[in-house]
Amino acid sequence: MPFPKSTHRRGFLKRTSIVASALSFPFVSSNNILGANQRLHVAAIGAGGKGGVDIGYCDQENVVALCDADTRLAAGSQKKFPKARLYQDFRVMLEKEQHRIDAVTISTPDHTHAHPAVMAMRLGKHVYCQKPLTHTVEEARLLTRVARETGVVTQMGNQGHAQSDSRRLVECLRGGILGEVKQVHVWTDRPIWPQGLRRPSETQSIPSTLDWDLWIGPAPMRPYHGSYAPFNWRGWWDFGTGALGDMGCHNMDLAFFALDLKNPIRIEGSGEGGTDQSPPKASTVKWSFPGNEHRGPVALTWYDGGRKPSPELVSQKELPGNGCIIMGTRDTLYVPSYWGTGSCLSGAGMEDWNHIPASLPRWPGGDQDNDMAHHHEWLAACKGEAKALSHFDYAGPMTEAVLLGNVALRAGHAIDWDAHGMRVTNDPHANQWIRKAYRKGWELPM
Repeated sequence: MPFPKSTHRRGFLKRTSIVASALSFPFVSSNNILGANQRLHVAAIGAGGKGGVDIGYCDQENVVALCDADTRLAAGSQKKFPKARLYQDFRVMLEKEQHRIDAVTISTPDHTHAHPAVMAMRLGKHVYCQKPLTHTVEEARLLTRVARETGVVTQMGNQGHAQSDSRRLVECLRGGILGEVKQVHVWTDRPIWPQGLRRPSETQSIPSTLDWDLWIGPAPMRPYHGSYAPFNWRGWWDFGTGALGDMGCHNMDLAFFALDLKNPIRIEGSGEGGTDQSPPKASTVKWSFPGNEHRGPVALTWYDGGRKPSPELVSQKELPGNGCIIMGTRDTLYVPSYWGTGSCLSGAGMEDWNHIPASLPRWPGGDQDNDMAHHHEWLAACKGEAKALSHFDYAGPMTEAVLLGNVALRAGHAIDWDAHGMRVTNDPHANQWIRKAYRKGWELPM
């Protein structure tokens, strides 16, 4: 078996081979797109917290199953969808419910995104997976490839991608309102959880509702501690990707979407307070993206942990907690939030604003509830009515670039990236963070 057997379900999984097959062999595509008037049968992998929000936006479909390693966290979703069957092990759920499920949402800690996503796609299920898409660069490549092979509908959970004002900004940026873009600055107020940590030496009792072995999944086994779960896992390399991984796919999305950024050639990172077990308390990362047929080279700089670009770049006395500045030869765009409305500083770019035609779809909720819009776009795509625009062909390379920032931070110096070979060329030691070793029995076929 490619995954270990839960100690509570050894007999069942010993009799099962289909999940192993789903991971190990190419998928033979079939027509699994429903009609517009049909209701999807959806299951949630991760049903508490953000998982509860994600499956909650599927309430106009048939929610048939819920899965969470901690049944306490799934209680809210159980109440909302009382007819849905409850599981703790996503492998068991996908095996038993495979003929009832059309699509899944995946809202688990970063280290357990890739395994259920690959399994679900190989079983022909559409997938909505939270950001960052994966825990490692290698996993991002894998999910991108499997999505292409299977032809299922995919969407990463960076909901600002469907925000109406953000899509207008993308249209205008593509329309040239800034001239040739040279620099991008992006920042966040994260982390709002501890980072720069040392592993706890004491152990704690595992909550009765939590299957700790399943929660750990492919990661190295650690004794249970409240500093890992249910929330602070983001501050540990074993389970999360730090402030950069958590918010990069949100706050950088405007620049990536509008400028078609991918495959950086050099990444420089500097952080403070990090350890070999936990991301830095604050960091600055700079990516150098080569030019393409539509634009010249672009430098993108990221800031977190209280670091920000100079407010003088946009003639401000101070900057808000989150934002983005995109600087071109004609004008500069300032977006003082995760996503949404922005303004051109000199006004030169605004001259063309109203003359650039709309080219991207808008969805109900896009003006106020971008989470709803993002989910509805995915659900409509599953029914053949639309295209999900944060599909894995887009989200995979974006996640890869974001996670390379963490590789540079862990290396402690600039890294040169060979995208074709998927390797750091100037420091072989840094390649250990491009992929990871999986706990015995949880190997993920690449």
